[in-house]
Amino acid sequence: MYRSEVTPGIWVRSLLFFLLYNVMGIVHSLVSVLLAPLMRFEGRHRFVNLWTRASMWLLRRLNGVEIEVSGHEHIPRGEPVVVMANHQSQWETFYLQLLVFPQVTVLKRELLWVPFFGWGLALLQPIAIDRGKPVQAMKTVLREGKRRLDAGISVLIFPEGTRQPPGRIGRFNAGGAKLACHAGRRVLPIAHDAGHCWPARSILRRPGRIRLRIGPPIACEAGPEALIAETEQWIRDALAELGETERKAG
Repeated sequence: MYRSEVTPGIWVRSLLFFLLYNVMGIVHSLVSVLLAPLMRFEGRHRFVNLWTRASMWLLRRLNGVEIEVSGHEHIPRGEPVVVMANHQSQWETFYLQLLVFPQVTVLKRELLWVPFFGWGLALLQPIAIDRGKPVQAMKTVLREGKRRLDAGISVLIFPEGTRQPPGRIGRFNAGGAKLACHAGRRVLPIAHDAGHCWPARSILRRPGRIRLRIGPPIACEAGPEALIAETEQWIRDALAELGETERKAG
């Protein structure tokens, strides 16, 4: 549910969003770093994500992108979970921070080296891994992930690892499922189609509606392989349904 035709006006508004989004991010990151010593983790999480809320408001008002979320009732209250979602865009890395609170993200450590944005990201205590050392990375995810979950903080993992174009699903890594089983927590599956309106590695922002679905939490009952297979199947089915809905709407 997006506009496939890209007009000059859409490009102009996309460029304007890109500039405002980055300027806001730089300023807010600096303010966050200055105020961080005065706040506890949850306070820092809320403050840092003010930028996310402002960006989503700007995306709607300037670029005409609406967000439709279904399945709110499946988000456990007071229970930390391992959140797993498909990876299409930069959008979900921000928006999911607003849906499940508090949470940390498993990410490649290089993101923390990015000036300004990396500084703000570091305040949220992400689990940074070295993808060049997969064995060590897995140990870090299990150790630090369990520590966060035991502290009541959910962990967000993108099992595909890298962003995929709309209509394509990458190979699912079992790391998130291993963490859920290791920590005795459930997986919260999420599917979305943000790549249509906010394409990866592009400043283009297409008007339309991003649809996100939250599934029932899935427990580890038969081991990590069975858990990741069930999670992947739910996400695949949800994405297929979103695609079918789009074709019918068109």
